[in-house]
Amino acid sequence: MLLLARYVLPVSGPHIEDGGVVVHDGSIVAVGPRSDLLAAYPDEEVADYGLAAIMPGFVDLHTHLEYSIFRGVVDDLPYTQWKMEVHRRESLLSEQDWADSARLGAAEAIRSGITTIADVTTSGVSVDAARDAGLRGVIYREISTMDVDAVDAELSAAFADMEAWAGRVDGGRLLIGIAPHSPYTCHPRLFQAIADAVGDADTRVAIHLAGSRDEYDFVRYGSSPLGQDFRMQSGWGEEAWMPTGVSPVRYVYQWGVLDLKNVLAVHCVHVDDDDIAILDRADVSVAYCARCNAKLGMGTAPLGAFMARDMRVGIGTDSPASNSTMDFFDEMRVGLLIQRGMRPDQGFYSSETFVRLATVDGARALHLDHLVGTLEPGKRADIIAVDLSHSYQVPTQNPYSALVHTSNQEDVLMTMVDGRVLYDRGRFVTLDPESMRERIEEMRLKVRD
Repeated sequence: MLLLARYVLPVSGPHIEDGGVVVHDGSIVAVGPRSDLLAAYPDEEVADYGLAAIMPGFVDLHTHLEYSIFRGVVDDLPYTQWKMEVHRRESLLSEQDWADSARLGAAEAIRSGITTIADVTTSGVSVDAARDAGLRGVIYREISTMDVDAVDAELSAAFADMEAWAGRVDGGRLLIGIAPHSPYTCHPRLFQAIADAVGDADTRVAIHLAGSRDEYDFVRYGSSPLGQDFRMQSGWGEEAWMPTGVSPVRYVYQWGVLDLKNVLAVHCVHVDDDDIAILDRADVSVAYCARCNAKLGMGTAPLGAFMARDMRVGIGTDSPASNSTMDFFDEMRVGLLIQRGMRPDQGFYSSETFVRLATVDGARALHLDHLVGTLEPGKRADIIAVDLSHSYQVPTQNPYSALVHTSNQEDVLMTMVDGRVLYDRGRFVTLDPESMRERIEEMRLKVRD
């Protein structure tokens, strides 16, 4: 197949005007000017997207597909209150509800041009949703307990689930990992047990870390609404907790989790220079979730400090429960503007920088940049086409600027993973979100007050 468009953005090099990409058997075999490719591959099936950009699919470093049904249900609350409200309503959903919610999230990801996800789930419904949708990524089995006596049982259950999930997916496209939730939901013995269990293995690990001021205050000073009220709500109110006198990053670091081979830390908002040095030294990847952090009043991550150290950092949308949409264009745009407005001392970032964060840098954060993130011969054909022909986009002098400052998920024309088209010009190939409308409304009524 030969994909053509006004712009081709390899990301690994300068963009090509009037270019194309040739895909064979799920891989990219050629990238170059339109005229050269038409001459070299005269018999190829051609898909011409016109005034559009062909580029690598987005890598979403943090998702919770199963929480899609909570979109707009708990809005306009700061993080701790939001967390408790969502937690309170979770028990209202059935297993089938969670599964359908995850499928809704997978459809939105495809519609937004997301081809790779790093999803955190307790139930495991994201495994089937991502597999059936055709997405690439890592599905992390979330684990949490503040009860030291429950640590061994919880860990055994988590690893049993991980083994079962691995049997349900194609290991070439979807990988399985483990996710100790956060310092305010995990007993230190759990962190240590995970570090011991993983050891030198290449098991993927994710953790919500240093996301809110309440988390910071709970860990360091021993008290905050998150540390007290949420613990009571979770049934851990009787578990002892003493102030540690250190930051969440330093606290978790002493239990060995951050020293594992393949760790993704989500948020990392409330970190200082010493914390960042620890993360850098341990080669921990960071998911920058700008819109979620801003919407819930969590703060602003020091992106410039991460990038100055050439750390593995990319962009995450979190979930529609906290972020309303999985629109990756909004994520790039807001993430860039927040950094320019709130942290101008750390650098004035370009649109091209944020396109890199959304693609190859995200792939690097997941240690998948040998497979995806750029358009280069030999890499897997995870490709999207984005319409740039609308009145709010033309004239397009700079395709990177048009993508970041004017585009949205409705402009995605095509989403492809492993050379397989998942979405094309308004038509979903692997999923049928329209058939879920009645179920979505039924689920929404359950979780509304």
